[in-house]
Amino acid sequence: MPRARRLHRDREAKTPRRARTGHDPGRVDPADRERALALTPVSRETLERLDRFVALLLTWQLTTSLIAPSTVSHLWTRHIADSLQLLDLAPDARVWVDLGAGGGFPGLMIACALAGRPGAHVHLVESNTKKAAFLREAQRLTEAPASVHAARIEDFTASFGGQADIVTARAVAPLKSLLDQCFPLLGKSGAMGLFPKGQNAELELRQARESRTGKAWTMNATLAPSRTDPAGRIIVIREVERRRITP
Repeated sequence: MPRARRLHRDREAKTPRRARTGHDPGRVDPADRERALALTPVSRETLERLDRFVALLLTWQLTTSLIAPSTVSHLWTRHIADSLQLLDLAPDARVWVDLGAGGGFPGLMIACALAGRPGAHVHLVESNTKKAAFLREAQRLTEAPASVHAARIEDFTASFGGQADIVTARAVAPLKSLLDQCFPLLGKSGAMGLFPKGQNAELELRQARESRTGKAWTMNATLAPSRTDPAGRIIVIREVERRRITP
């Protein structure tokens, strides 16, 4: 091998991949922000809130894992637009409950978009104390109409005395387990469920309707396409009931 080519190869091997490609997985891609805003347009006021939120999240992300590191560069499409698309499925909803709110997706993003709308409020339920602390600081910074509940999902849903229009959960649990946790809101209160899922959405829905333990779920359910993931689906659920199957 010629000496010049060998030296070039050695230098390339010693150079971090992100430096060779110009892509830094620890930074947000500016073009991703524009793609997200094209998918889910927002007002100038909402955008200002979202920008403040992103700056805070990136600071906390250095010490607290709020999102997967591999998704930081496309934070706007992977997390923010993916959250905001739920608004079009319930344009008249005012009170939302986000279970397992984590880094603020989708609940706090929805709250940012609903700011200024009369009666709008989002309940963010998160049992992890560090993430709950982040959510409180993010809510304060964005001035979004939201409150943080540092509680387990089943404890919150059993004690919640309000009336919710929408219940959502993103990357929390399979649908069958999720229905067990949030049935007090979906069944008794009549809220609608919006659950973003990946390519296995149909399978999760089928498993929730089947029974191997004598219990299953009946519901009015549809699958809405995701704007941010061609293979993804959003499970839209109404009229949830628990039924027992006799042998």
